[in-house]
This record gives sequence, structure tokens and C-alpha cells, in this order.
Amino acid sequence: MKTLKIFIIIFALSVTAAKAQFTKAELQVSGLTCALCAKSTEKALRTLPFIGEIKTDLIRNTYLITFKNDVPVNFEQISKKVQGSGFSVNSLKATYNFANTKVAENAFNYGGDTYRLLNAADKSFTGDVSFTVVDNGFAPKSVSKKYLGQVTDTAPASGRVYHLAI
Repeated sequence: MKTLKIFIIIFALSVTAAKAQFTKAELQVSGLTCALCAKSTEKALRTLPFIGEIKTDLIRNTYLITFKNDVPVNFEQISKKVQGSGFSVNSLKATYNFANTKVAENAFNYGGDTYRLLNAADKSFTGDVSFTVVDNGFAPKSVSKKYLGQVTDTAPASGRVYHLAI
């Protein structure tokens, strides 16, 4: 009986101790003209180690991506795979689980990269929150210009700075 109680306590702690990470994304790709184009891009994306599942929506030219647990996501690699297939990223909307994540000065670190929240004035984040990556190469130029027009960043010690809008 004592062993059962210990097992239940350990199981409860492991379930409640969710790790901060990106959980899913909606990737819209421009330039897709047929199912074969979409399939080749999907095949390229599946080679990334952090991609768990992909569902393709050919009508909207989007990929609904679920990320693997405990494997850091790299948006730059996603963009490179799409471009390597002959297309470009039109938009990338990602969902991040803020469990155990510290947000300071509207920024947080994940997987060696810095994520800066551009329109998050005095908001507190818990659980799953969806963002749009507004950097060049991840959003239309008009969106990037709107959000990045007044932004000045210092170079991070390592990794890259991504700019996110809620």
C-alpha cells in the first residue's frame, strides 16, 4: 500500500510539472500550386527532429504542426526547409506553454534563442499562449514593417532574437 501511495505521488508530480515549450504551430506557405508541391514540403518538414505530427490543409496552404515534447523547436530550420522546397513562409503562428518560463522585460529564452514580445504590455502569461512570428521571412513585409519599424535589439550572447506579436 505504501508503494502504491509513493507511485501515485510521483505520477502526479510528473504530470503537473509541465515543461515550457512550443507545442504546436500553423505554418502558411506561399507558392504552393498543387498537392505534389505540398507533399514535398511536408516531407522536408518531417525530417526535422522536433516535428511530431503534420496535417496539411491544401485549401489554405497551411500545415498544422505538432511538436515533440522535450525537443527544442527551431523556427529558422522550418524556414530553411520550406525555402529548400522552393517556397516561402507566409506566416507562422506558434503556441507556447509558459509553464516554468520567466518573462522579463517582455522577453523569454528558449532553446538558446530569445523571444521578444512586441505587444505584450503588462500581460502575465500562463499556460498555452499563441503568437505570430513577425520577423522578415516569417510574415508578409507589411506585417514585419508594422511591428519591427521601431524595434532596436542588442545582439544576444548566443542564438537569435525572434519577435512575436500576440
